[in-house]
Amino acid sequence: MELATLRAEARDELQAEIEHRCRLGEDPWQFIPELPSVDERVVRILRGDTIAALGLTEQRSQAYHPSAPPERAEKFEFGILRLIALEHPELTRTVWSMIGRIDPKAA
Repeated sequence: MELATLRAEARDELQAEIEHRCRLGEDPWQFIPELPSVDERVVRILRGDTIAALGLTEQRSQAYHPSAPPERAEKFEFGILRLIALEHPELTRTVWSMIGRIDPKAA
């Protein structure tokens, strides 16, 4: 999918989340700084797509297994994020800022 399309979808998703949380009575000044940016959302989408497209689900599971050393998950994420940065140079700064911050349950 084209990067502009992914950004538009991520922007719509972010706006919907902000509206939903505001309707629940949350203060936007409190929660907006904690939300992932549009490009962070795009990187998360691309991360999931890359794992699926390359058939890396088993490797991901092994990297995050409780008995695996922490550096195994870090190495796995670095490889995936590096692929995204190489394929989408416009996202390079966002990709590298996300190293060490990927939550495997949320992404």
